[in-house]
Amino acid sequence: MVKLPIPDIELMSPGHTGCQGCGATMAMRYALKALGKRTIVSIPACCWAVMPGVWPNNCLQVPLLYTPFATTGASISGIRAALNALGEEDIVVMGWAGDGGTADIGLQALSAAAERNEDVIYVMYDNEAYMNTGIQRSGATPMGAWTTTTPVGTTKFWERRPKKPMVDIVAAHRVPYAATLSVAYPEDFVKKFKKAKEIKGFRFMHVYSPCPTGWKTPPELTPKLARLAVTSRAFPLYEVEYGRYKITMKPKKTPLKEYLMLQGRFKHLTEEDIEVLEKAVERNWQELLLKEEMTARMEELYNE
Repeated sequence: MVKLPIPDIELMSPGHTGCQGCGATMAMRYALKALGKRTIVSIPACCWAVMPGVWPNNCLQVPLLYTPFATTGASISGIRAALNALGEEDIVVMGWAGDGGTADIGLQALSAAAERNEDVIYVMYDNEAYMNTGIQRSGATPMGAWTTTTPVGTTKFWERRPKKPMVDIVAAHRVPYAATLSVAYPEDFVKKFKKAKEIKGFRFMHVYSPCPTGWKTPPELTPKLARLAVTSRAFPLYEVEYGRYKITMKPKKTPLKEYLMLQGRFKHLTEEDIEVLEKAVERNWQELLLKEEMTARMEELYNE
């Protein structure tokens, strides 16, 4: 019998209250398939704080703790310490926060947990804005995007700054593992979560999660958008294991415009705007290639 790369186990029941086409629901399902039943999830204020359902209902078949917006890193550190005191060291502790609760509001607690190298998995599911509270920009909102706080108008007030490089920020804490993942590539997704499960110390997972509501896209386009984000190099898939960068997927390049123009939040961009963004994406890709090459060479030199 051929062994499937994705486990059959289902720890997320039907009936969540997320929007149609929500990438974050796909992400949770894949993550729990990889981690298994002996997992505790801590969720701060975000879309996923609503989606499991109203108490006593819960679509997740693992223990779930709701915490304040800024405290994900602290809450999973506390859960880990309590489990260790009870001798339950084989239980996986996972924090599950959005980009606003990670790149912005929760960054201090995340940084502290990473600096202590807590034995936890921190997941940032990235829909590139504060979607649960009205589509406001976050530190992970990409250049060129419309949000309700970076509106489109004659002054071109839409987002002018690049995404905060969260994997680089976390990797700079010298943690054992950090990676990017996309719901469009479930095999790569599950493989990385399984690897993270076997590593001791702080692990950071940056998950790309399209949001039809905030991105102004039809729900059925979620997998396609998640795939185009990778092939256009807007969101490359890679991992940083003990400081070494490794690109895990190098697909044939597709035009960034193909990805952008499927989304209402980018419809205002001109050809000149798209060209600027394409150059920025290519520069980031070349920097990533250099990081992969440089850290591999440094490891060779260290091992000589």
